[in-house]
Amino acid sequence: MFYSPELGYWVVTRYEDVKSVFRDPLLFSPSNALEKVTPAPPEAQEILKKYGFDLQRTMVNEDEPQHMERRRLLLDAFLPENLIKHEPSVRNLARQYMDRFLDKGRADLVAEMFYEIPLTVALHFLGVPDDGAEELKQFAVAHTLNTWGRPTREEQLAISENVGRFWKTANDILDRMRADPTGEGWMYDTIRAHMDHPEAVPESYLRSMMMAILAAAHETTSNATSNMFWTLLSDRTAWDEVCENPALIPSAVEECLRVAGSIVAWRRIATDDTEVGGVKIPKGGKLMIVQASANKDGRYWENPDDIDIYRDNAADHLTFGYGAHQCMGKNIARMEMRVFLDEFVRRLPHIRLADGQTFRNLPNMSFRGPESLVVEWDPALNPEKTDPAIKERGTSFKIGAPAKDDILRQVVVAETEMTADGVLRVALADPRGRSLPSWTPGAHIDLVSGDIRRKYSLCGSPQDTRTWQVAILREDAGRGGSVHFHETLQAGDVVQVAGPKNHFKLDETAAGYVLVAGGIGITPMITMADRLKHDGKRYRLYYCGSSRGRMGLLERAIADHGEALSVHIGDEGSRIDLAAVLSGLRVGDQVYSCGPERMLDALDAMSQTWPEGTLHIEHFSTGSSILDPEKELPFQVELSDSGLTVEVARDQTLLDALTSAGIDVPCDCNEGLCGTCEVAVLEGDIDHRDRVLTSTERKANTRMMACCSRTKAGKLRLAL
Repeated sequence: MFYSPELGYWVVTRYEDVKSVFRDPLLFSPSNALEKVTPAPPEAQEILKKYGFDLQRTMVNEDEPQHMERRRLLLDAFLPENLIKHEPSVRNLARQYMDRFLDKGRADLVAEMFYEIPLTVALHFLGVPDDGAEELKQFAVAHTLNTWGRPTREEQLAISENVGRFWKTANDILDRMRADPTGEGWMYDTIRAHMDHPEAVPESYLRSMMMAILAAAHETTSNATSNMFWTLLSDRTAWDEVCENPALIPSAVEECLRVAGSIVAWRRIATDDTEVGGVKIPKGGKLMIVQASANKDGRYWENPDDIDIYRDNAADHLTFGYGAHQCMGKNIARMEMRVFLDEFVRRLPHIRLADGQTFRNLPNMSFRGPESLVVEWDPALNPEKTDPAIKERGTSFKIGAPAKDDILRQVVVAETEMTADGVLRVALADPRGRSLPSWTPGAHIDLVSGDIRRKYSLCGSPQDTRTWQVAILREDAGRGGSVHFHETLQAGDVVQVAGPKNHFKLDETAAGYVLVAGGIGITPMITMADRLKHDGKRYRLYYCGSSRGRMGLLERAIADHGEALSVHIGDEGSRIDLAAVLSGLRVGDQVYSCGPERMLDALDAMSQTWPEGTLHIEHFSTGSSILDPEKELPFQVELSDSGLTVEVARDQTLLDALTSAGIDVPCDCNEGLCGTCEVAVLEGDIDHRDRVLTSTERKANTRMMACCSRTKAGKLRLAL
């Protein structure tokens, strides 16, 4: 977070900071979102005046409460259930355009497909005739440069002519539509909303929105699609894996939106003195919020610079913005990008980037996308040469964010070993011998075999990119997962994993550390101890178990952490005295623990007198998170940031209800264990069912886990 004199903006770069700015549209007004970066000279303003140019506030840059009042009236067409009908026409267009160059062996995908189809889809969605598409393309480029670019004085005059013509063309189209407002499409919906609610949707709004939506509805999708193909074709491994497994297409699209989204940065203005990321911002301060940077913030993302199509939290990216002003067209863009990718990986899996080309983006500070993208292939290898029916075998995907259960990586069991009584160590490797993604202490993977899916902490060395290691404690009285893995896993078996993910990150800035492991809870603790030892940090590792023979990784703990290690074994009479161990905590020390619930509950009770944020715990079990529809009560949720009210049925989780309403909430475990789906609570009496929040955090009544927790009575108001 810093001030840039060159830009005249406070630049916001971290994920949580960017999200916090988007979350508060009152404190951080969007009114400057369409403000020209380069002021227009008087001559340019005269040019615009002759066209009657009078662009007012639109949905992008209007303040509350007007923004949300209009948004509610105009949202229905963008809901997932109402977008399904557009998918067949998008797919037919993709096939028609591909047919034109399929046998040529070379194409500029931007010029020959990726610009025109999103424009056509946008026009159809809006209900606008699609003639004059080429002229509209020139207008949209002029609008982008006019608002977000740094054109010279001479360039501004030419741009102003195109912007003026854009305004006149858009309003001529609008007038024709208003003459017969019975047509289908979002602009017809808007015209009818104007007729029914002229105070909420005035004529000035209609005219401004007509121009703005023609530019916004296709430009970003066109750029995002081009960026996606550029990204995947630059990483042949990722491309080949999508070709082999089209079920990965939704997650690949989200990952490309994260690493190479079409929106680089957006703008806000502070309406009062405030603070962002510990930096004071004066009233009237202009903010440049850089989503492209937030999407690669290592505080939030594991391996942020890597392209990982198996990244199951990629949909948490901020390319679509967040909160009340999140892009309404996000699910149209997702649908189009998925269709394009599905058609290419099936019909032209052997395409490659043409050598010698230079990728150039339109020079501006908010949008990113190559002006051309040339690909080549050998037409003789087209799959349709041997199987003509392949053209019709498209895959349809559910509208909205991808289902995390579908984002799975194949690995092979490289080795198994019983390291203690009932503890199986499993080493996993890539089937092709490639490196696996790196991970950080405290990270885990989901191990999947058939219908069995369980989470296990990684306990090998983070520097080992050839294998991932987990230790599985056999629990005969459990749900059957550990027994299944113990009895079936053998070297050479192919299984699936999700991750790695880390909801139990080690804060490496503390003064000192106390690590307390109980039983199989040693798995994340030993990797933290490894890191702290490597970094020369002050730490103590306490390892507790019922008997020596059941303590997995004990020999490694002794060998690697002997001086910092204290072992406590129940049947040898050396039970740990937590009060004594933690009585010597120093200012700035942090405590990390993983183990049985009784131990974690005791630590939670002790932490009530510690500074906030001292204790960090990871649970094994879900507690009371299971939904029982016969006993649940339906309730209502008001979303303050989005201006929506959502009904939660008795057989539905809050998370499911939010997702159905088109609100993207990150989630992972769906069991109240990881904390990913945490939402901020403004009002309501929460029925906490998670194993994430401490008792102090629960009493504060300001946070809840959407996947499992509910309300005790009445309704909730959330900061979403």
